Amino acid sequence: MGRGRVDLGVRAGEVCGLIGPNGAGKTTLFDVLSGIRRPDHGRMLLGGADITRRSPVWRARHGMRRTFQRQQLFGQLSVADNVLVAQEWRGGGGGLAADLLASPTRRRRERERRERGARVLADCGIGALGTSYAGGLPVGRARMVELARAVADPPRVLLLDEPASGMSAPEREQLAAVVRRLAEEEGCAVLLAEHNVAFVMDLCARVVVLDLGRVLAEGTAAEVRANPSVREAYLGAS
Repeated sequence: MGRGRVDLGVRAGEVCGLIGPNGAGKTTLFDVLSGIRRPDHGRMLLGGADITRRSPVWRARHGMRRTFQRQQLFGQLSVADNVLVAQEWRGGGGGLAADLLASPTRRRRERERRERGARVLADCGIGALGTSYAGGLPVGRARMVELARAVADPPRVLLLDEPASGMSAPEREQLAAVVRRLAEEEGCAVLLAEHNVAFVMDLCARVVVLDLGRVLAEGTAAEVRANPSVREAYLGAS
């Protein structure tokens, strides 16, 4: 974060909202957290361990998942296979020989993954879309597929970058329900960057305001709304 300093922590089971005007540094922060970009200074901790120099793949395999502002689906795959891909890194059991011989272990793991994927799609309200091609979905549905893929292998930390963009009101309600369940039932730490301020204020127990790469304010929804600096810099009030 070349123009500022961000000191931010998200606890297990917490949903933290990140808001700020365009250019505030939200996506840059997500890129740093997920390992796509190296920080200019400072360090990052995951469960108390320093992961500053860890790769994006290492972070993903240790429970840090994210979605992107721009949709990143495998358009030529079905919705179900998009979710299945997220679980394949654990291996099929038995290597190439097991794949060729369709070993019982391989078949069992494949069945378990598909069952897990079906449950996640149902939780996201898109269970009926499993056989649909991901590339032909409207924006709101595609966002939910991205969310399903991000949580198909249970995350420890979930970074959601503009997840409600392009969603209808019912889709936003479904999104909020999934995020709450992940936090409350699975203990996932969720950091959610979003331009829809009303959505963030309703969903998040804590809200952080970012401005020019620095934390401008932090607190509950009510505290952030009442902060004069926030109202001037972001919410448009004098």
